[in-house]
Amino acid sequence: MITTDFVPGSPCWIDLGAPDVPAAAGFYGAVLDWEFQTFGPDDAPDAGDYGMLKRDGKTVAGIGKLTEEGARSAWMIYFCTPDADATTEAVERSGGTVRVTPMDADGEGRMAQFTDPQGGQFAVWEPGSTKGMDAADQPGTLCWTELYTTDSAAAKQFYGGLFGWTTDDMEMPGGGGTYSMITPAGQPPERMHGGLMEVPGEVLALNSGRPYWHPVFAVEDCDATVAKVTANGGSVLMGPDDAEDVGRLAVCVDPHGADFVVLTPATPASA
Repeated sequence: MITTDFVPGSPCWIDLGAPDVPAAAGFYGAVLDWEFQTFGPDDAPDAGDYGMLKRDGKTVAGIGKLTEEGARSAWMIYFCTPDADATTEAVERSGGTVRVTPMDADGEGRMAQFTDPQGGQFAVWEPGSTKGMDAADQPGTLCWTELYTTDSAAAKQFYGGLFGWTTDDMEMPGGGGTYSMITPAGQPPERMHGGLMEVPGEVLALNSGRPYWHPVFAVEDCDATVAKVTANGGSVLMGPDDAEDVGRLAVCVDPHGADFVVLTPATPASA
């Protein structure tokens, strides 16, 4: 599970790059009951270019204007680090590339963005006055992170070396391949925060064949949430389907092309 007592290597923040911030905020507001709050004065020239997404008054994500030439709208997952500069050096030593060099965020923290050796993009956050998101693992918030990659062994080696993650492999039903569940270094199994899976390039068509991370959001009713997705201009790539011991889930795409998963977690069996 994802918690807000962040430890090194655990997910601590997510944000969305969108070509139209108000429109994207409106979509997620309708789907996940998020409220958009601009970052900075409302009358500033760039007001609305970046802001916070809140649920029940708690910040759960960020959203900013997509500015990178040729980039697709996508969610960025940030992992906690005690030292963004040291992590940057480790990324380069391990064959990854630096997309955004470490930079201060007005005392809130220090961030950097990278690409892993297979092409998956991710980021790190060194906490300052802001430790990360205010809520997780409850309806309308991040509950899991997932990497689709073209080389799971190489991905495990890279991220394991970078963050000290441990992985636990399980075979998918029906010969669907191996799914590797991720736990932060030194943490118990109940602190698993995500998974990675090797898939062929054609499955990665959404990202032109390149690996990518996506977020999984907990929802109270997967089918009802999917109906909101389609009613507000989004689409559904898969589901809703039941996954044994996981819950009911669907893979969705927002109107600007960013993918995400919604999951109604399975109810634990009573003792």
